[in-house]
Amino acid sequence: MTLQDHLKIAQVAFNAFIRARDKGQPCISCQNPNMKKVNASHYFNANNHYNVRFDEDNVHSACEKCNQYLSGNLIPYREALIKKIGQERFDELEAKERVTRKFTIHEVQEITKKYKEKLKGLK
Repeated sequence: MTLQDHLKIAQVAFNAFIRARDKGQPCISCQNPNMKKVNASHYFNANNHYNVRFDEDNVHSACEKCNQYLSGNLIPYREALIKKIGQERFDELEAKERVTRKFTIHEVQEITKKYKEKLKGLK
């Protein structure tokens, strides 16, 4: 398996954890409490910001409309994110997203393992 294959598996595990962690919460962007399909929405895009791709402060549950059709609906997402995690953690997240990161297969396998275990802990 390639690194990309492992990243896909890790992303599935991480996203499942985020959806379970945020279960019952409204969409981070539009605050809709009745989401038909819940997405794990990255504030900083997962494909361009590897350093925060698996950062729990960067990813929150959002409705499909905001995440997929409004590209995250980032202005209200930012406001809600700062309320949720605080300005200091938001500033740290912004600093981390600027750092270039490359994963090894072993690191990605560990991420997968970590989030499968964290998901079990929530259930």
